[in-house]
Amino acid sequence: MIHIYDTTLRDGTQAEDISFTVEDKVRIAQLLDALGIHYVEGGWPGSNPRDIEFFRQAKTLRLEQARLCAFGSTCRAGVAPADDASLQALLEAETPVVTIFGKSWDLHVEDALRIPLAQNLELIESSVAYLKGRVDEVIYDAEHFFDGFKANPEYALQTVLAAVAGGADVVVLCDTNGGSLPRAVTETLAAVREVVPTRLGIHCHNDGELAVANTLTAVEAGASHVQGTVNGFGERCGNANLVSILPALVLKMGRSCISTERLARLRSVARTVDELANLAHNKHQPYVGDSAFAHKGGVHVSAVRRNPLTYEHIEPHLVGNTQRVLISDLSGRANVLSKARELGVELDGADELASEVVDQVKQLEAQGYLYEGAEASFEILLKKALGRHRTFFDLIGFRVIDEKRHENEEPIAEATIMLRADGEVEHTAAIGNGPVSALDHALRKALEKFYPAIRDVRLVDFKVRVLTSGGGTESRVRVLIESSDGVDTWGTVGVSENIIQASWRALVDSIEYKLMRDEERAAEA
Repeated sequence: MIHIYDTTLRDGTQAEDISFTVEDKVRIAQLLDALGIHYVEGGWPGSNPRDIEFFRQAKTLRLEQARLCAFGSTCRAGVAPADDASLQALLEAETPVVTIFGKSWDLHVEDALRIPLAQNLELIESSVAYLKGRVDEVIYDAEHFFDGFKANPEYALQTVLAAVAGGADVVVLCDTNGGSLPRAVTETLAAVREVVPTRLGIHCHNDGELAVANTLTAVEAGASHVQGTVNGFGERCGNANLVSILPALVLKMGRSCISTERLARLRSVARTVDELANLAHNKHQPYVGDSAFAHKGGVHVSAVRRNPLTYEHIEPHLVGNTQRVLISDLSGRANVLSKARELGVELDGADELASEVVDQVKQLEAQGYLYEGAEASFEILLKKALGRHRTFFDLIGFRVIDEKRHENEEPIAEATIMLRADGEVEHTAAIGNGPVSALDHALRKALEKFYPAIRDVRLVDFKVRVLTSGGGTESRVRVLIESSDGVDTWGTVGVSENIIQASWRALVDSIEYKLMRDEERAAEA
């Protein structure tokens, strides 16, 4: 059985740009428990007010499986464990498990702690023994163990044996600087296993881009306790990414870890933690990213349609993900057929319509269109080709004014629009913090009378890319818009030498997609 120990709430928060509120930490702890994680490290009691409050609130948490852990260090030199404030704070957290770290590298003992090597061993043993007599379980993290073992293997082993003598339930070997290679991990684990009788664990950092590989290597070498963080959050380059480790252990190595039913929640957990951290999702993240099972090349898509195993290393649903087919100028007929089927549109594989759509996509992408991030625009294009697209309104004209009245004030943007819907002409105006914002507000204001559901639509992302190299202000631009109605999110695209026109095309697609989808759902109901 491999026990999983998550340290997102402590080690993960040491990453640049990561900050969780107490409420965030409580919610993440609950998510990790539902995922099947065995240990959740809540933080370092006494180090900051946020962790103090978390452990106070955590006393009322009802976790089904996860055991909550408090983290700290061995007692200070010259201070008895019973008098050490750090150890007392750990006990006051009232968690069933306490994790403490100690020095394994003689360099740190002599240069950082500035104490004799023998005294460090005493600190480790006495601290573990003191805690072991007062909590259910004590986990000992051997900090910098791999570097320490490389420099002075005899002393490094003495430090973990001191923890064992103190009664540690688990001894965790830490690659704190993150620079070890898999072979060194294997050799070091083998040496430690010969002399350490307790359960061994592994804690890796990702400074050499090997944290996941080193962790899995350690498991193969005998480690049965694995530490890491969700999405690899952590100091410097991050920690071992549990989002990659968990499916590797369960699906590829066949290790008893978490259930396959819980594993299917992995993508949801990874994305929720990103949201709570206020970070954009990494679309290229293995297993759970949007691109993890996305296929673009025509040869790939053709093969995947026949047998997904040809280009997918696992079934996407096992980790809560889905297969996606991308439409681009690399697409072939297989991409269009597969994408159409995904959208609920069945095309005859021999129909020339598929080839016509492929040709149209290639021509548009030659002009600068991109449908990989604008699948709503592609669906509209497909429906138009099939003759299944309904025009919800016709533009009569619009005007956008960007006016700056005073040097020290921001410009004022105003858009006026006239359109026809349901046989009526609507003429309205709106302001915004920029010309595209004003145009967006004016368009939705004009249409809300006819289509009230548009009130729910919000523009959540807006990207502009200059396409023509060396064209200066006359360059062609591509506008990608991401919209949401609070339930679904979709992307649309527009291209023109005029940024307002490019934005208009993307905005129209966004509104039409919302109306088209609502109409189809109403018909199905």
